[in-house]
Amino acid sequence: MIWDELAANPWMQVAAGFGLLFAVAGLADWLTKHVLLRAIRRALKFVPSEAISKNLSAVVGRFAHIVPALVLYQGIVLVPQLPDWVTSLVANVAAAFIIFSMVFALSGALNLVNDLYQRRPEARTRPIKGYIQVVRIIVYAAGIVLVVAVLIGRSPVILLSGLGAMAAVLMLVFKDTILSLVASVQLTSNDMIRVGDWIEMPALNADGDVIDIALHTVKVQNWDKTITTIPTYRLIAESFKNWRGMQESGGRRIKRALYIDLTSIRFLGPKELDKLRRVSLIDEYLARKKQEIEKWNAALAEGGKDPVNTRRVTNIGTFRAYALSYLRAHSQINQNMTLLVRQLAPGAQGLPLEIYCFTATTAWAAYEDIQSDIFDHLIAIMPSFHLRQFQEESTWSAALAIEKYPVAYSDAAVEDGGGAA
Repeated sequence: MIWDELAANPWMQVAAGFGLLFAVAGLADWLTKHVLLRAIRRALKFVPSEAISKNLSAVVGRFAHIVPALVLYQGIVLVPQLPDWVTSLVANVAAAFIIFSMVFALSGALNLVNDLYQRRPEARTRPIKGYIQVVRIIVYAAGIVLVVAVLIGRSPVILLSGLGAMAAVLMLVFKDTILSLVASVQLTSNDMIRVGDWIEMPALNADGDVIDIALHTVKVQNWDKTITTIPTYRLIAESFKNWRGMQESGGRRIKRALYIDLTSIRFLGPKELDKLRRVSLIDEYLARKKQEIEKWNAALAEGGKDPVNTRRVTNIGTFRAYALSYLRAHSQINQNMTLLVRQLAPGAQGLPLEIYCFTATTAWAAYEDIQSDIFDHLIAIMPSFHLRQFQEESTWSAALAIEKYPVAYSDAAVEDGGGAA
């Protein structure tokens, strides 16, 4: 009875065929996802890396979508009394879905390749994320061409030949991608930047650690925890500072000047020198300087020169020698790198006495502590050498400061402040 009705009614045959086909496709989908896929995912739990297991599971899940579409693609021709255009439409849509599923599965496989590469030691210096993104773009572009070719029933070669005429338009559309690809190759091959590098690019308000290097962008986490996104090609077209060399050297530079009041610079008398000789860091310097000056002055006296030409020890020279000895004795200063205490050209703010050295650590907080401790000590001991730091004051004058704080500007200062800290 049912078969007679089906034979007499073509539309019932079509509906029954469609129903049976979609039932088979649904059963295939259920078996794939709830039996085969579940078993595979259980097996993937034994993979050591959680990220790799997750990506593998995603790839397998995307491939699983192909099974019901494949059933529809192969079974649609078996549905009786179905017009040819409907058969062609369903088959083309199923084929397009299969292509899209394969494209997304390949995209997941590329993520898996990148994760596997990230586990290698050279991944930090030579990331491949940019190249993975280029391959992904090619896969997506090829997928789109194939899907369009399948839907319109034309050969992909015909579409590609038509795209050749649109090359100029494509070059314009993908201009940033092409520039970024070239820049990514240059950055990687020349080892100009790595994930974890501290870079500084004031033009783009970037000052912090590189946290991601992709095809189109480089992400920098600034010290205020904001994120600056830099187009990759800008790192080739413009200059930036990479602090990696400082971090790898093991020392960070201190370059800061103390501004000495010019009116406080003078010669030291014998009593003042005797008091300063108790400072262990400069006792050898003062002894050597005394012999040198006595020899010089004796030669002048034998030649009958005027006493005005004789040499004497200055407080600024003695303080500079003390600062240098203090740095050389400091346990947190790298003694294998440049170490200078030098005078710069005097100006309206006095005589700059520059401290130029490198700490024994590159850690930011430790570096700031060491630098602060050094200048705390040098500023505090400066009055022991009868020197004053230049300071612009609107209500205080040097004479008033001396009157209010006579100990800091007298010979007695060395009594309790002359030793090395």
